[in-house]
Parts: sequence; structure tokens; C-alpha cells
Amino acid sequence: MSTENLDSANLKGVARGGLIREDVMNKIWDISKIPLPFADMVGTGSAKNAYKEWTLDELAAPDPTNAVVDGSEATGNNTATGTRVGNEHQISDKVVKVSYRADASDTIGRASELAYQLSRRQQELRRDVDSIALLNQASVVDNGDDVPGKVGGLPTWLASNNTNFGTDPGFNTGTGLTEVGVVTADGIALAESAIKGIIQSIYQDGGNATKLLAVPAVISQFSEYLFTSSARVATLMSDQGKSTEKATALGSVNVYVSDFGTLTFVPNRLQMSYGAAYAAPGLAAANSDVFILDPEYLELCFLKGYQTDTLAKIGLAENRQMSVDWSLIVNTEKAHGLIPSVLNAGTMTA
Repeated sequence: MSTENLDSANLKGVARGGLIREDVMNKIWDISKIPLPFADMVGTGSAKNAYKEWTLDELAAPDPTNAVVDGSEATGNNTATGTRVGNEHQISDKVVKVSYRADASDTIGRASELAYQLSRRQQELRRDVDSIALLNQASVVDNGDDVPGKVGGLPTWLASNNTNFGTDPGFNTGTGLTEVGVVTADGIALAESAIKGIIQSIYQDGGNATKLLAVPAVISQFSEYLFTSSARVATLMSDQGKSTEKATALGSVNVYVSDFGTLTFVPNRLQMSYGAAYAAPGLAAANSDVFILDPEYLELCFLKGYQTDTLAKIGLAENRQMSVDWSLIVNTEKAHGLIPSVLNAGTMTA
């Protein structure tokens, strides 16, 4: 602070906040504006009930003994009924309460606090649905009292093409609900042999897997593994020719071609991980699921789509509730595969 003239320090030192105006950029920077990897990948459908059902069917295996005598009468009966399955709907919501004064105030980065809050919470609601659809969560019936209905998450459907399960998950035809599987080991290393085995199993069942969906750390493991001598697949490359363009180093793999299908790697920042007991999901937990999917046979289903309702006024505030009534449709679980409880910080093996 100068003693000979009035300077900016003098202005800042005036009581009650000084005399220099704040210089705040009128924009909000959001690092969490992330796409919806699962929802963007699969189809959408509608429902008329809180329990959405569909039927499964498949062709019989080829019969190498199929031969009949010329002129013989038709015998036997080769008709088949298929299987009826279903999933519960789940209501997810966000509530916004903004006072009249807060909405009328001149705030940074938004013209209306209410409109801003509605927009942000709507994005969060969609992210919740994308994440919950991939949870190891058994379906639950809403009892209209103290138990909310819950969607059977994708891991609870995948009974046919999986590894590391001592007790398989799957749809229970007796209860009409899905059940969680019991893993053989928590926190296993990802293995190329397991992935190739699942791709082949899906192919033999009639599916064509095209996507490998996992948390970013596991996608990175797979990419790094493919450059190792064990994989004998990828080679680190760099463009160091005499071109005047900048050199480009190729240090990642995002497509894997197997004998029975080509997988595109899809990193999912919204997918939850699990703790030591394949439960208590959280983004920072140690283990996660690896999905091998054919998106053609998956849908997010809506009884009531995303909507915003005005709630009754109680005091000097605007109250809104955003909600969605949704479910997950696994048209046929044999089109997909699962490796549960993979170490996020592990090293992939052959």
C-alpha cells in the first residue's frame, strides 16, 4: 500500500468488501458433462404395466439323426413354446426447490436459477438410469408402502455366457424376479482367454457380440495388454517420416478382432464398481464388471418417460419433481456375456 497515492490496495481495504467490483466469468465450466454410454448404445421401448414381460425362443440344435422312411406317417411333435420372462420397473426421481428470491437474483452463469437447477438435475437423472441398468441388483416388487420397485440390473440376467460365478445369476421363473450370482472370487485379473471363451459361447448360441463395455481402468488394461509379447497382437507405432505434418504415436487399441466377432471397446465413466463382497456399489470401489454385448438385444423401457411436475407451493418457493418410470429389457440373455468382479487396478493376462 503506497503512502503517497490512493492505490488498488486502498480501494480493496474499504470496509464491507472494498470498492473494486468482482470480476467473475459469467460461465460455468462443467467437467462432468459425460455422454450416456449404455443408453446411447441400446434401443428404447414402452410399457403398459409396472412389470414388463416378453418371451424367449430359440431354434433346436441340429439333429444328425433326422432321417425318415419314404412314405412313412408323420410321428412325434417338434413344436416348442419358448419361455416367458419379465422385469420390474423402477421409479427414479430428482426434486428441486428454489426460493422466489434465489430465482430472481442476478446469479453467475445462468439467467434463472430454477431453470438451471432443472436442467442440471435432469442430466443427473439420466445418468442415474444409465448407471443403475448395469448394477448387480436383483429385481424387487414395489409393495406400495416402504419397498420401492427395483429393476433387475444387467448382471442379474446373464446366466449363460459368463465366468467367475460359483452360483449363476438369472431369471427365476417361479418368482418372476432376477437373482444375483455368487462369484467364485472377488477381484480377479482380466484374462484374454476368458473374453475369447465368452465371445465363442455367444456365437455358438446364435449371437454376435460387438461391444466390450467396462470402466476406463479395465479398458486401459486390455489396450495395454495387447501391446505385450503375451498377446502377440498389436505393435506400438509412430509416424516419423519426412512429412511436414506432426508425428502421430499410436499407443492404444479400441477394436479387438476375434475368431467369432469384432469388439469395439466402450469405456464407461458412469459404471459403478464393487467392493470386496460384490456389493455396495460405488465409483471408487476396487472391482467391476466387464460386459460383452450385442446391443440389438437390449432396451431401456419406459412406462412413464422423463417428466417434470410442479409440486404444491409451501412458502415462497418453486418446487419441482423430475421422474422417470423405467425398466431394462434383455431380449435374450444368451446374446451377451459377463466377467464379474474384475480388478480395476489389475494387470490383464493371457
